[in-house]
Amino acid sequence: MDRKLDKRLERLAASSTAGLLRGGRKGVEKESLRVTPEGFISPLPHPRGLGSALTNRYITTDFSEALIEFVTPAFPALWETIQFLCDVHQFAYRQIGDELLWVTSMPCRVGDEDSIPLADYGPSNVGQMKKVYRRGLGHRYGRVMQTISGVHFNYSLPQHFWHEYQAHEGDAGPADAFRSAHYFGLLRNFRREGWLLLYLFGASPAMCKSFLADDYPTIPEFDAETLFEPYATSLRMSDFGYSNRTQAKLNISLNDLSSYVADLDAAINTPEPDYERIGLLVDGVHRQLNANILQIENEYYSPIRPKRTARSGERPAAALLRGGVEYVEVRALDLNPFDPVGVNQNELRFVECFLIYCLLKESPLLDDEALAEAGANQTATAHSGRDPGLYLKRDGRGVLLADWAADILADMAPVAEILDRGLEGTPYGDTLAHQRELVDDPDRTPSARLVAELVESGASFFEFALEAARSHKSYFRTLKPVNERRQAEFEEEARRSRERQRELEASETISFEEHVARYYASAGG
Repeated sequence: MDRKLDKRLERLAASSTAGLLRGGRKGVEKESLRVTPEGFISPLPHPRGLGSALTNRYITTDFSEALIEFVTPAFPALWETIQFLCDVHQFAYRQIGDELLWVTSMPCRVGDEDSIPLADYGPSNVGQMKKVYRRGLGHRYGRVMQTISGVHFNYSLPQHFWHEYQAHEGDAGPADAFRSAHYFGLLRNFRREGWLLLYLFGASPAMCKSFLADDYPTIPEFDAETLFEPYATSLRMSDFGYSNRTQAKLNISLNDLSSYVADLDAAINTPEPDYERIGLLVDGVHRQLNANILQIENEYYSPIRPKRTARSGERPAAALLRGGVEYVEVRALDLNPFDPVGVNQNELRFVECFLIYCLLKESPLLDDEALAEAGANQTATAHSGRDPGLYLKRDGRGVLLADWAADILADMAPVAEILDRGLEGTPYGDTLAHQRELVDDPDRTPSARLVAELVESGASFFEFALEAARSHKSYFRTLKPVNERRQAEFEEEARRSRERQRELEASETISFEEHVARYYASAGG
């Protein structure tokens, strides 16, 4: 354990404040493809019963009209987050008829690019901007890659923690600046050691052949329909997925807030020749928002992001500059096909504990070499994390993944002990103990379990995922109905979201081009 982490934990352990680390806000965004009963991407529009994808707070879409996204509020207790996610799934299943929700991060059988419908948010300027942005993603990276699904975990430490922590650190500066600086320390440590989440929770070691284009390097066949890598944990987070070649040259600084925003702003304003060849307005159709390295900040894919709730029309960078980091968004979690909602409370307990550990641990600045090392460790874990002989690089020196993982888990133990204070039992300590078992035995990880299911059943990846999707739908259809209060809440939000969209469309007073120009002018970066 590094000395700074040890001292900080000692001070926190000695605190008289009850539940100092508990009560942080926890929310989930979970994506799933809507598919036909036969397992193909749904060609149908977003179901009316789910409300407006543009303005519904709880149910929206991501890249595709068929890529549904459930958004929970941020709750202080994890059980509330998981319960809400379960309830919104149950509500949605009753609105999608005979369709299914695909249960794995890697998609179902996909056809050509045109078989993947772009999300449609209506004719308002906001809605059109969202659609043009997605059209640009399709031209830049291909629509097939955008059908990958995942779980995003939004987390902020409780306010009472920050007051006491700043006093412990002897910092008399502005609270927003202190909080942002330490969240950026968390981000840097997550980039160094976040490969651990891919090992423990990665669940995409295989995929349908239809996912990969012909120009990708050879990947082994599992069967006539399935590609896989024997020791893979998360192909979603590999160079087959979001860690793609196009963005490999982007080094966005995580050393401080101003550098982070400046690097993103530079990428949004720097022309990219490959994207200039795509064009902007072709035959009367907007192909992308701009021809620069990034259209908007969200195009930059990172396994974790600093976030602040933006005001209407405000760019994420401007929101961060206005008030500092409010929370972090973890984007490295695969859908768990063995869980009906794709994630569970024990997994998120571990992630919460890991994030706090990343914040308390000493966090040196990251130069380009260190960022490259972190990226290489992520890619190696994604492709070969269950290989017992896999070495990663730690400060330039080779270390067995299992040894490094054991070190991290040992350093996390005091954090789990503080989180468990005042709770019934030791839920955080228990989940830490369970993850140690997965480090000791890679065959117990979700990725290994998925491969074992394919081997034992003789099913293809597609057949396995389709059967699991049917099973999950049956599970939710047989649950007792969502309680009346929450059912009414979802129905009312769907109704009001349609009203909000109509009001937005009726209030337009400027052109789409002017709307886009004003949006970019709002950055202040």
